[in-house]
Amino acid sequence: MTQKTVLCYGDSNTHGTRPMTRAGVLERFEREERWTGVLAQTLGAGWRVIEEGLPARTTVHDDPIEGRHKNGLSYLRACIESHLPVDVVVLMLGTNDLKTRFSVTPADIATSVGVLLAEIAACRAGPSGASPKLVLMAPAPIVEVGFLGEIFAGGAAKSRQLAKRYEQVASDAGAHFLDAGAIIEVSPVDGVHFAADQHRALGQRVAALLQQIA
Repeated sequence: MTQKTVLCYGDSNTHGTRPMTRAGVLERFEREERWTGVLAQTLGAGWRVIEEGLPARTTVHDDPIEGRHKNGLSYLRACIESHLPVDVVVLMLGTNDLKTRFSVTPADIATSVGVLLAEIAACRAGPSGASPKLVLMAPAPIVEVGFLGEIFAGGAAKSRQLAKRYEQVASDAGAHFLDAGAIIEVSPVDGVHFAADQHRALGQRVAALLQQIA
């Protein structure tokens, strides 16, 4: 049986970063605890799940503090083509665009996500040179708490506007849509990352969608 391949492209919540209590201390959930790991376990042997989660990854922005390599667009095509053929790409980005230093609107973030979807479609990295199927996932709304609160000041209100905008972007691009905020919520510890039980719920929901569309 030929395995199907799903590539999950995102930020720290795709990486599986644990809720953080202070700067500079980054810990990761075990593979089977991360939503991508739950996804792999739920889908079973017929699927190969590729984790491409980079903490602090943005949609299309070079980060003036954390580095140009955090730009999600600049690495996207190389990432996908290095794993081809790819049946499905699951994209969840936008949270880091909410950082105060980027000064972007919810509309800007949604437009940036649309650029990423177009880049994925243009890759033609699916089976037989087709475009991969696309799943756009709106990130769960953030809460401004803990040491990350200042970094994301003003971002919580913006984050609550993303789902409806992402849904329209997905529709325009012919992508499937999931609203993570309708399934899970961020940890009260840092207001950005997911606890283990939330990873479990998200992975199971993504698996259910992939089983429907693939």
